[in-house]
Amino acid sequence: MNEPIHRFCDLAYRICIWVSGLSVLLMTLIIPWGIFTRYVLGTGSQWPEPIAIVLMVLFTFLGAAAAYRAGAHIAVEMLTTRMPKGLQAASVWIVHLTMLAVALFMTYYGTTLCIKTWNQVIGQLPWMPVGLTYTPVPIGGLFTALFVLEHMIFGSQSQRPIVTFDHMVEEGGNA
Repeated sequence: MNEPIHRFCDLAYRICIWVSGLSVLLMTLIIPWGIFTRYVLGTGSQWPEPIAIVLMVLFTFLGAAAAYRAGAHIAVEMLTTRMPKGLQAASVWIVHLTMLAVALFMTYYGTTLCIKTWNQVIGQLPWMPVGLTYTPVPIGGLFTALFVLEHMIFGSQSQRPIVTFDHMVEEGGNA
């Protein structure tokens, strides 16, 4: 019964990873083009900087959602490791509930922001609505909420094959 849910979350994770990776790849192509046109050709293109910023925001929000599922997010455990076991368990649930609240906040208010700014345009890119530049916020919030709920219901998914496919296998004590 849980397998269709895990497969759906695996697909969502794969989407987050691929879109984040493609965003970084495109940034590495776009930014040098902007530098080339500005300093070599003497006529700076207006589009590379705003497009690179949108790609960075997309990378950040989807990458953060994927990092949460992979258990690779930033966690400060200095205080919680010194707590009694019962408080440690409670603090884990507080963290999950807080993350869920933040993700739902991002989804709701990010969507509201996109809708309210959809008819505005960016000066350098008159064809791109401002609302489109904010879409990574609610999309990232939705993916994060999905992964938080999955973690709360089914436990950590950081050892699923799709998450650990690039980890080195230790054989005989050598990595």
